[in-house]
Amino acid sequence: MQAITVKDRDAGVAGLTLTDMPYPEAADSEVIVRVHAAGFTPGELEWPHTWTDRAGRDRTPSIPGHELSGVVVELGYGTTGLGLGQRVFGLTDWARNGSLAEYTAVEARNLAPLPVDIDHTVAAALPISGLAAWQGLFDHGRLTAGQTVLVHGAAGGVGSVAVQLAREVGAYVIGTGRGADRERALALGAHDFLDLEDDGLDGAGEVDVVFDVIGGEILARSAALVRAGGTLVTIAEPPETRPRDGRAIFFLVEADRARLSDLAARVRDGRLTPVVGAVLPLTETAAAFAPEKRIHGKTILRVVEEGS
Repeated sequence: MQAITVKDRDAGVAGLTLTDMPYPEAADSEVIVRVHAAGFTPGELEWPHTWTDRAGRDRTPSIPGHELSGVVVELGYGTTGLGLGQRVFGLTDWARNGSLAEYTAVEARNLAPLPVDIDHTVAAALPISGLAAWQGLFDHGRLTAGQTVLVHGAAGGVGSVAVQLAREVGAYVIGTGRGADRERALALGAHDFLDLEDDGLDGAGEVDVVFDVIGGEILARSAALVRAGGTLVTIAEPPETRPRDGRAIFFLVEADRARLSDLAARVRDGRLTPVVGAVLPLTETAAAFAPEKRIHGKTILRVVEEGS
């Protein structure tokens, strides 16, 4: 099969190449998925597990990408809950070959059935963005109706989902980003917007929850905005500055079949719209990863044309 691989840590994006790789094997309770569309996180070339397995052993050439939508073509021994020919979407394991390939092996529990009326490119934009937003806001942030949440990067892949979910539960939503993102964030449901380039965090006031996807100085300055008993939640990096009378949480997204199904139901009935910024062929993966390429929403790589 063909896959995007990386071999050299120092090569960066330039080291992403389209390569012939062995067809994967399905272990117990796993499935082989023919990948139709795949998502990625731009920073994953810096993640340790891109280069080593859970035991710390080198696993290059490795296949990046951890979000996928496709069709089950093979069942491992003991696999339950999924069937051959079933449309699915979900997450691959962080420390194994990923989704930027024609086929990949995935634990069945990390996948959810995909309704026939959701396109694979839309579904591939959901796993990390949707699960990160839900887990950050509700599992860790404990956001409830009537509270105020500050969502950094409100027009991005994760932030755009967070804005919509927070608005749905009845929270007051303040989005942040570049000035050009204002109208997009407001259209998604943000009640207010802060331009981080011109306004910074002035005017945010005190909030119950900060949901951060940016890290760095923005994360550090956000701690002071959390009111007593509130929570600073981030997926960017462990926070060095903590709220005076609140909690600070850094977390990694966890696969959750039931929650993926719930997110898909929201997409079907119009309560949630994943923002797909661009759809590119697998051959343009390096261009998609390029740091200077700023796309609103989630960039998705099309592996198989619909109907193929």
